[in-house]
Amino acid sequence: MFFYKAVAVDGQTVEGRMEAPDRFVVYRKVKADGQSILFVREEFAAKARILAHFRSFFGKVSAVDRINLAKNLGAMISAGLPLTRALGVMERQTKNKKLKAVLSTLLDSVSRGKTLSESMKEFSNIFSTLFVSMVKAGEESGNLAESLRIIGLQLEKTYNLTRKVRGAMIYPAIIVTLIIVIGVLMMIYMVPTLTATFQGIGVELPLSTRVIIAISNFLRNQVSLVGLAVLVVVAGFLWFRRSSRGRRFFDSLLLSIPIIREMVKEINSARTARTLSSLLSSGVDVVVAMGVTQEVIQNSHFKKVLATALAAVERGDPMSSIFTAYDRLYPPFVAEMMSVGEETGKMAEMLLNVANFYEETVDQKTKDMSTLIEPLLMIFIGLVVGIFAISMLAPTYSLVEKI
Repeated sequence: MFFYKAVAVDGQTVEGRMEAPDRFVVYRKVKADGQSILFVREEFAAKARILAHFRSFFGKVSAVDRINLAKNLGAMISAGLPLTRALGVMERQTKNKKLKAVLSTLLDSVSRGKTLSESMKEFSNIFSTLFVSMVKAGEESGNLAESLRIIGLQLEKTYNLTRKVRGAMIYPAIIVTLIIVIGVLMMIYMVPTLTATFQGIGVELPLSTRVIIAISNFLRNQVSLVGLAVLVVVAGFLWFRRSSRGRRFFDSLLLSIPIIREMVKEINSARTARTLSSLLSSGVDVVVAMGVTQEVIQNSHFKKVLATALAAVERGDPMSSIFTAYDRLYPPFVAEMMSVGEETGKMAEMLLNVANFYEETVDQKTKDMSTLIEPLLMIFIGLVVGIFAISMLAPTYSLVEKI
């Protein structure tokens, strides 16, 4: 059952309900009567509406889903489809149950007269402040399709940048984890067998061998204590990491590691520049754009710089002056390009160039890091295996010498 509102031949607004397999049949039938459709809304039963809202709280909408939503929705609106019809098409096409429920609610809300940005605010866990702000700017400027295209590009660039950095870290993390797991298993199952052999030999064991045997005995005899300690350490780490003090600590730690420090600066510079460029090119006011960008950036030190820049812009000071003062966080190139943008009135374009430059730089550095990490891991594995092998074989050599 569909509810529709249309304009009759005499200019009067008419409303009605029609049972049809989909909304396109309603469009055709109403048009055949000589009327012009204003909007069509599928009327959900109360049970179905509650179920849709219930489903929206479960599941996950990935970054790829949001990217595809922004791009496809913008493309359909640009092709001339009404917003309600475009949302309906997206709802039918998506395979993600959570996103389908969200799109269903958005469609119903927009059909009732609310704007898309207002409807998206109800799903803050899916649509970020950046997403909602750019949609609102597109609605106010009458260029929603272009705003959605820019959102899709912004989300895609951010996703690719994050994926490349994480990809460079996954390989060493997996190797180190495997080494720890294999080491624990050897301590529990392999070392006790060798220990019994050593006790039968009756030779004096080297210090390294005694240390490994002591660790093995502790792991075997205090399994519950070790398991509890691991759980406490992991829980404590996660709690501390999510606390405000923990975030500041880890943010400072990243900025103190020689190789990682420059990448952190470049990643945050790229993210700041692209976010600001996207918002400004969509017509968002510079003060609002600065506030949204401050929410997007995760590192507390860079957030502080953006808060200072926001206060400066509200006072009427140039934005570039603040970034110049904080050149220990944002490279001088960022402030220089901002200054050029302020002088030429092409701030969005200059910031886009900054974002592209640092994204390419980070991309190359992640590739170089992956190449550098592999031999370092081989050296690390060799040292671990060598220490263990020497510790376990040394008593055997002592026995041979004694014989």
